[in-house]
Amino acid sequence: MLSLVIVALATIASGFIVWGTDKHRGTYGITLPAGVSVAVAMLSWMIFIQLGFGYQPGVTWIPWVLPIILGTVAAAVASHFLGRHRKRHDTAQLTAALRL
Repeated sequence: MLSLVIVALATIASGFIVWGTDKHRGTYGITLPAGVSVAVAMLSWMIFIQLGFGYQPGVTWIPWVLPIILGTVAAAVASHFLGRHRKRHDTAQLTAALRL
């Protein structure tokens, strides 16, 4: 159970780092990348444990490292696509409002 807590804390931190490095971070909230990161990491941790990768010699690192990597990648992808889409949508709405 300690590995689940460590994975959760590490992916929350990586989600905040992803938010801090995104240039479109003003278009969405600070908790979005952290939430996506934690959700993906917890789900992948549970899958890896159920598949029997945890607490066995040679594969113990899989439920510790891979969920953190998968969560960080998912947060980066989600913030990249959402930030670009929201920026484009906000600009279009602002342009339409100014034309009136």
